Amino acid sequence: MKMKFNFLGGADIVGRMAMTMEGDGKTMLVEYGISPTKPPEYPLPVPGKIDHAFLTHGHLDHCGMIPAVCGKQNCELFTTPLTAEIAELMMYDSLKIAKAEGYPQPYTQQDIERTMKHVVPLTFEDTIELGNIDVTLRSAGHVPGATMFEFQGDSSTIYSGDIHTEDQKLVLGARPRDCKNLFIEGTYGGKNHPPKEDTINAFIAKIDEVIERGGRVIIPCFAVGRTQEIMLLLKNLGYEMWVDGMGRSVTNLFLNYPEYIRNAKSLKAAKRTFNEVRNSSMRKKAVEGQIIVTTGGMLDGGPVLTYLRTLREDPKNAILLVGYQAEDTNGRMLMEQGCINLDGEIVKVACEVQKFDFSAHAGHDQIVDFVRACDPENVIIMHSESRELFLPDLADYNVILPEPNKPFELDI
Repeated sequence: MKMKFNFLGGADIVGRMAMTMEGDGKTMLVEYGISPTKPPEYPLPVPGKIDHAFLTHGHLDHCGMIPAVCGKQNCELFTTPLTAEIAELMMYDSLKIAKAEGYPQPYTQQDIERTMKHVVPLTFEDTIELGNIDVTLRSAGHVPGATMFEFQGDSSTIYSGDIHTEDQKLVLGARPRDCKNLFIEGTYGGKNHPPKEDTINAFIAKIDEVIERGGRVIIPCFAVGRTQEIMLLLKNLGYEMWVDGMGRSVTNLFLNYPEYIRNAKSLKAAKRTFNEVRNSSMRKKAVEGQIIVTTGGMLDGGPVLTYLRTLREDPKNAILLVGYQAEDTNGRMLMEQGCINLDGEIVKVACEVQKFDFSAHAGHDQIVDFVRACDPENVIIMHSESRELFLPDLADYNVILPEPNKPFELDI
C-alpha cells in the first residue's frame, strides 16, 4: 500500500514536529507541536480534514498545537493516558504564557477541552485497526508514556518520536524492532553523550563542593522527565532539598500511572526526600535550603527566576544546567555571556555555572546502532539540524532527509 508523507514542521529542525500520512482513504496527523521561542513558532497549517491524530509524548514541541486540529476538527487523538494528561497541562500552560506575553492564542480553552474528549487512551503493545492499517504502540524510552507508533500495512513502518535507547533511572530504553521504514529523530547527529556514570559522578561531586563552601545549588529542570530523573539521582544525598514548579504536578501524574515508570517505589521515595514549594512563603524557605530543583529548564520563565533574583549575586552559589539550552534563551545567554534577562533588564550572574549532559535523547552512535538493529530498507531522519552527519554511518540504507512541505511516498 502506498502512503504519502509530508512534514509540516520538525523535519530539518529540532522543534514543532508535525507530519501527515495520506493513504487508504484517510489523512492522519502524527504530532503537531510548537517551538516555544519568543514569539512561538508554529508548524505549517494542516491542509484539509484530519481523520486521526497520533501523539508520541507530552513535550511542547510535539503536542503544543494539537488542540488547533483535534479541538477544531473533533478528530480522534491516539496516545497513552499519561501523555494525554501531561499534554493537557502543557497546552493550558501555553495559553497562559501566550496571554502573559501578549502573543496571539492559536486555540482556545474550549479547543483543549474538546481535544481531551477525543483522546483514545492506549497503552504499550495495544493495537488498533484503522482500515487496512494496524497501529501498535511501543515504548520510546524518552520520558514516561512516550510512544513509538508501529504502522502495519503490507509491511511495518515505525515512527519513533523522541527516543532514548539507554536505560534511565526513570524509564527503560527503547527496544529495536524489525521494520521496512523507520522514521527516527536525529537530534544529536554527530554528537555522543559522555558515559552516564561519569556525568552522574561529576554532577554529585559538584553539588557536594558547592554545599561544602556554603553555597546553594539551583538546578533548572524541564517539568516532564528531567525534574524526576534529577530527584531520583539526588534522593539519597541527605541535603535539604526543595522542588518547585510544574515538575511537582508531573511527578504526581507519573505516580498515578506507575506502569509507565521504571520504579514507582523509588520515585515515591524521591518525592518524600524533597520539600515541595506550594506558595511564595515556602519559596522564601527554599532559598535558605541547600538544593532547589525548579522549572523552567531554560531559565525563560517559571520559579527559577524568583530564586535567581535572590541568589544570583553570590559567587558561592551554583547554577547547574541539566537540559538543552536553545538559542535565544536565558540559559544559553547565561552559558555564553554570564548574564540573563531578568524583568526586561540584562543582569550579570555571579554564581558558578556548569552544564551536565542528562539528555533523554539517544546520541549519534546509539541512533546508528538502533537503526542497524531495526534493519529497515528506508531510514527517514527528522527532528535534527545535523542529519547529514548520519549518512556515512548509514550508507547501507536508503536514507531520506525530508524537507518541509515536500511530500514523498513509501510503501507500507
